[in-house]
Amino acid sequence: MKKFTTLLLVGLLCAAHNVHAQIESVYFDVVNNQINEGNPLPSEEIFYIKGIIPNGITYVEAKVYLSSKSESKAKNYSWKQPFDFEVNQYEMLVGDPLRSNDNYTIALYYYQRADTTQMQMLKGAIHHNLEAYIRANLEINKGKIKSYNTDKVMINQLNEIVNEGVANYSHFIQQDFRGFSDIVTQKLDQREEIKLKKAKFNILGRKEKEHDNERAVYAAQYVDELIALLNNETDQYLADNMFALVDIREIKRYPTEKKAVSIPLNFGYGGFAMKRSFSDTEYFNGMYAGVSLPLGNTTFTKFLGNASFSTGVFLQNFESNNGTKLSGPFVNLPIYAGLGYKLFRVFRFNAGLVGVTSENQVTFKEEFQLQPYAGFSLEFNLWLGLDKK
Repeated sequence: MKKFTTLLLVGLLCAAHNVHAQIESVYFDVVNNQINEGNPLPSEEIFYIKGIIPNGITYVEAKVYLSSKSESKAKNYSWKQPFDFEVNQYEMLVGDPLRSNDNYTIALYYYQRADTTQMQMLKGAIHHNLEAYIRANLEINKGKIKSYNTDKVMINQLNEIVNEGVANYSHFIQQDFRGFSDIVTQKLDQREEIKLKKAKFNILGRKEKEHDNERAVYAAQYVDELIALLNNETDQYLADNMFALVDIREIKRYPTEKKAVSIPLNFGYGGFAMKRSFSDTEYFNGMYAGVSLPLGNTTFTKFLGNASFSTGVFLQNFESNNGTKLSGPFVNLPIYAGLGYKLFRVFRFNAGLVGVTSENQVTFKEEFQLQPYAGFSLEFNLWLGLDKK
């Protein structure tokens, strides 16, 4: 037990000695369209992308994604000029580590503040497209207003018109268009209730031609109100100046650095119980050593990264109260195998089965048994390779 206490103290000291490494930075050369001076990007760790700010640029956005995936899987990072402070360099923290020895696409989007003319043109184009969509999808038929699509489809398509309209812009506070409100949905619902025949209450005594004319006015008023509502909600979103896209710089299939492979070594203290061939259950415990094969990478999946398949041997043979010697197959030491889970960075809890051989006191033949075991261990990484390649 003293040995295990010593291991426990050593492990606590290792866990407490947490060295904070400085976050690495890579520079993007906008002139040569080159990143990190041609060296592979850092992998399995966060890093900064830095670069010189071109004249007039007030907002920079980066998209980083595996080259084998689509752009929709990209992680987005951004930098915005801090108020009216003059700075000559942007800096973005890539908080999602890249995978080792893989290829990524890096796209940098450069924006400037949209001026009054650009904002007027943007609003005008979106207003025009919204109105054109409404007038193309609504018609007066048999005394009521009908549409070619359901309300849900219309709302989705109206939202898409706005999103496509601002595709080359970015909102000042990086807020996406949330879609048209429930007020617009309620306004669309009204057309189902509008029976243009209700206009008769206002046109009693009118001739049929006058009646038809009043119906057209009634319908036109509804459509105009709907278009005005759509334009007002769009203008609310565009109330703050937008950033207008100026240029895009893209680097495809750029490699990341290859991390050296490591094998986790375990040194711990565990125990198991045996009853077969004994009059009473006996417990055996001692030091063990082995290796772990992680089920995942802790950088990307904490649970599977900390879980592992572990195997190794107890570092001694045992003897029961009646003098029976306990050993193991192959290496003449008890062999264990099971699942483990890392705790507090360097501790690993292991549980599984231990293979033990013993001599039968009657037949004097060697017997093999599998018994459950459990234990705690310290884990250290043995690096296979001298440096990063």
